[in-house]
Amino acid sequence: MTDFGYKEVAPEEKTRLVGKVFTSVASKYDLMNDLMSMGIHRLWKRQFVAGCGIRQGDRLLDLAGGTGDIARLAHKAGARVTVADINHAMLTVGRARMDEAGLVQGFDWLQVNAEALPFADQQFDHVTIAFGLRNVTWRDRALKDMHRVLKPGGRVHILEFSKVGLPALAKLYDGWSFQVLPRLGARIAGDADSYRYLAESIRRFPDQETLAEQMREAGFERVSWQNLSAGICAIHRGAKV
Repeated sequence: MTDFGYKEVAPEEKTRLVGKVFTSVASKYDLMNDLMSMGIHRLWKRQFVAGCGIRQGDRLLDLAGGTGDIARLAHKAGARVTVADINHAMLTVGRARMDEAGLVQGFDWLQVNAEALPFADQQFDHVTIAFGLRNVTWRDRALKDMHRVLKPGGRVHILEFSKVGLPALAKLYDGWSFQVLPRLGARIAGDADSYRYLAESIRRFPDQETLAEQMREAGFERVSWQNLSAGICAIHRGAKV
């Protein structure tokens, strides 16, 4: 059994349910991100990509690439980007956004399961995953496959919601997550349950040091992490030596 928010479900059922969540919210995903974070997610993502150390021509795999925010920033920094997501609806929205922006060249789009990457060993200089790792059914498998497809010297970069370090902020954050977000989801996306799951999935995700240790167990070295907004989310990075 594994977790789907606060529920315990069979692994194959989690994969199906997560797929249902993101198919439901895909068309409103970007708008809801802006509303849920009051636009702060854009600052988090810019800081995340700015710290990746991308050099011109680097090959970057963006997992759970969704609607393309990370891919666009990485491309602007000089990377050749493969955008991968398990959810077809999210990829469709992302490609449409890029087309509207006139960004047709420099991206590959693939429907991919992060636990079984269809790439040969040592293909990428960077692997990024932003707000997607907590939705993976078998996190250990995904981390090991990220390690496998990186070149020696390549780096993994993970941006994910984490554990808030300030008790007063944590209390406010809980109220926002469990009272406000489902109501926003109902009003804007017509789906309160998916946003309730997203709030629950954050609470079930490992804290900063636990995730760092899981990265080490997958083979990554020089693992580090940095809190953003007092730990509402965190950036983890690791290297393949």
